[in-house]
Amino acid sequence: MSIPDAVGSAFLLLFSGDAALWRIIWISLKTSIVGLLIAAPIAILAGYAIASFSFRGRRVLIWLSQAALSLPTVLIGLLLYLTLSRQGPLGALQMLFTQSGIIAGQVLIALPVLVAFTLSAVQAADPRLAETAIAHGASSWRVLLTVLHEVRFGVMAAVINGFGRVISEVGCALMVGGNIAGETRTITTAIALETSKGDFAQGIALGIVLVAIALAINAVLVLLQGDTRTARAAI
Repeated sequence: MSIPDAVGSAFLLLFSGDAALWRIIWISLKTSIVGLLIAAPIAILAGYAIASFSFRGRRVLIWLSQAALSLPTVLIGLLLYLTLSRQGPLGALQMLFTQSGIIAGQVLIALPVLVAFTLSAVQAADPRLAETAIAHGASSWRVLLTVLHEVRFGVMAAVINGFGRVISEVGCALMVGGNIAGETRTITTAIALETSKGDFAQGIALGIVLVAIALAINAVLVLLQGDTRTARAAI
């Protein structure tokens, strides 16, 4: 099949409502969003705490959070596979080759991204903001919310990058999920499988979906940033 023919077939698959194709897309979106929703509160609070407080081992935590960004997802998948296998410490949970197992992997992949980006955003904020809030008698939680509101676009960038990393990774999802059709087959594992079989149409169709998702979520961030700048200029 030529490239133009494959691209044409890809669009036909997308707009014909192919059940298998949209099932794959749904599984990817579901596991990625749930994993991100679990990881985000933990990571954002951790990033804020590391940036805002001085304690023993702080520099080690910063180093580890940044080093974790370069860990290959297939290595995370291997470690999680060993943990969730029957002989592993969490084998009794029977999460291996399930969507829950993929979600656990997405959480582990998203955490360092969210922590590192939140940490950088909070460190870049004006320290007088927290000091002023404390001087006015704000509680610790109120100070946290004030600072996070000020750096909200940095936090939003963290969430978007975290989502992009989890939905586009293949190694962990393949090892922990097993690429089971209709159950744990995600966009990236399906692309790898179908391309190896020579079915470029489905691979291209799923690739188009990934690009569309990336463009959509980044467009939302750009629009929000533009609205805020316009409002400030008006003031």
